[in-house]
Amino acid sequence: MPNSGKATFVDYYDVLQVNPQCDAKMLESAYHYLAKLYHPDHSGTVDTTMFNEVTEAYRLLRDPERRAEYDILHAQYRPQADTRYPTSAQFDVDEQAALDDADDHARILTYLYTKRREDAQNPGVVGFYLQEALQCSDEIFEFHKWYLKEKGYIVTTEQGMLAITIKGVDHVIEMSRAAKDEKLLIEKEALRRRS
Repeated sequence: MPNSGKATFVDYYDVLQVNPQCDAKMLESAYHYLAKLYHPDHSGTVDTTMFNEVTEAYRLLRDPERRAEYDILHAQYRPQADTRYPTSAQFDVDEQAALDDADDHARILTYLYTKRREDAQNPGVVGFYLQEALQCSDEIFEFHKWYLKEKGYIVTTEQGMLAITIKGVDHVIEMSRAAKDEKLLIEKEALRRRS
């Protein structure tokens, strides 16, 4: 443990590039990655000083009692929350959010498909209207636009509107076919159970 002098304080969390709230698994993963990176046998990235610091940091932080003592000292020197490194919880996928996003993507594409079908010469829609229909934040709507553009399903027209592409139309048709097939399977299963 470093002594309490300010000049000698070492931020072991920073050495391991982890958030102070990280769990033991993330701590161990960071250690193995960095130790391998800086190991004397790893030509190209060898750094014995960093290897020794990483090893020292991990030895202290992997011990729950020593880590608890260190955390008190760490809080004195680094009282602000450290947001440079993610916590383990930030790597967990919010499954409901992902499902909601998929639903929103389908709604956007379906609306743009309908718009292009009804008025092929003017297929564009002002993004604001789509965002209002979805009732989502600017950040979430930007995510949706980015995703759909990267997939090649939508484009921004010269007038700055959003429009579906051929690939997007094909995707809507595939979704429709899949939904129809699923409905038929459910109906067949229901009939089978009744017989």
